[in-house]
Amino acid sequence: QVKWKGKDLFDLVCRTLGLRETWFFGLQYTIKDTVAWLKMDKKVLDHDVPTEEPKTFHFLAKFYPENAEEELVQEITQHLFFLQVKKQILDEKIFCPPEASVLLASYAVQAKYGDYDPNVHKRGFLAQEELLPKRVINLYQMTPEMWEERITAWYAEHRGRARDEAEMEYLKIAQDLEMYGVNYFAIRNKKGTELLLGVDALGLHIYDPDNRLTPKISFPWNEIRNISYSDKEFTIKPLDKKIDVFKFNSSKLRVNKLILQLCIGNHDLFMRRRKADSLEVQQMKAQAREEKARKQMERQCLAREKQMREEAERTRDELERRLMQLKEEATMANEALMRSEETADLLAEKAQITEEEAKLLAQKAAEAEQEMQRIKATAIRTEEEKRLMEQKVLEAEMLALKMAEESERRAKEADQLKQDLQEARESERRAKQKLLEITSKSSYTVREICVVIPSSLPS
Repeated sequence: QVKWKGKDLFDLVCRTLGLRETWFFGLQYTIKDTVAWLKMDKKVLDHDVPTEEPKTFHFLAKFYPENAEEELVQEITQHLFFLQVKKQILDEKIFCPPEASVLLASYAVQAKYGDYDPNVHKRGFLAQEELLPKRVINLYQMTPEMWEERITAWYAEHRGRARDEAEMEYLKIAQDLEMYGVNYFAIRNKKGTELLLGVDALGLHIYDPDNRLTPKISFPWNEIRNISYSDKEFTIKPLDKKIDVFKFNSSKLRVNKLILQLCIGNHDLFMRRRKADSLEVQQMKAQAREEKARKQMERQCLAREKQMREEAERTRDELERRLMQLKEEATMANEALMRSEETADLLAEKAQITEEEAKLLAQKAAEAEQEMQRIKATAIRTEEEKRLMEQKVLEAEMLALKMAEESERRAKEADQLKQDLQEARESERRAKQKLLEITSKSSYTVREICVVIPSSLPS
């Protein structure tokens, strides 16, 4: 809209995002290599914006909280800060040590992918992700796979954290970095020495150009009496009159205006934090607590359902495994039973043959005895015949004795075979009993599978 002011466009963006913590944000544009912010009370087209079409504004955080966990109430506010700070770290606008970079990357992965699952998040799943500053990557002779392994090791420890919790952990670590939330400007002091001015949530800081981490001097907001500029000269007057007034010059009048905007906004938020929350903020915090409690209950419910499903699946797998084991045992028992039956049949057949042989030997022994008696009864008239007859009698006696021993041995063997047959039949009976027990267990296990797995669990 031609008549729209900066506030109209800004409010439209905030309504679209559902954002209520609007005081942290603004619409940024670039003019002649200098960053500028859309003024709320000025028409959009009256700003000195670039003439090309379409005109581009970036919705960004203009002011940063002192404590992200305490001040950022809405989840959308936390998410927007997370995205902006993450980009600043990756673009190396905020210096981050290597170890902290890996830890922050692991929280970023948790926020995007959820809980680590080795079956899903396999090697190479972070290959296309930008997670570490190039300075950190170039600092060590490590392959992308090695970096992924280190990040994944931390990532696996964040199990159970929701997206908003992982993003807040990211911000809690990032807010302790020295360059977090600091806007830097090139300035010169009265002597012409090149310096850097840093403006952040706590105050103003003066740095050497080659050291943006440790300020040479700082002016906390509660120790500054007045800030003003005239043309390109900027003046900081401390509350303590014993401290000299600090004056510096910037390269452009536009830069001085931007510095003053940031000073006023940060100072207002600094004072606001030290007062009781407004009614609007109290309402937002109450709603945020209720929403957080509701989501926590939902997560707990989902976690319980997931645990129940996993337990049911484990029970099902265990029962299926047990069923397969019982089937294998039944098959083996059946095979053993068949072998026992075959052995029993063979032993029975052998026992029958042995028994018949024993009967035959007994019959032959009886016949030999009868022959011996007949020979003894026969009268031998001559000594030669008598001698021959005695020899025959002796041979017949030896044969009868041998037959008797053989008959006795066969009888014992038959008895042994009968005993073996009885044992084989007893073994067969036990095998049948075991097969019956295994079959009963298998039937019970199948019924158990049907009962244990709840059908109402989510898929």
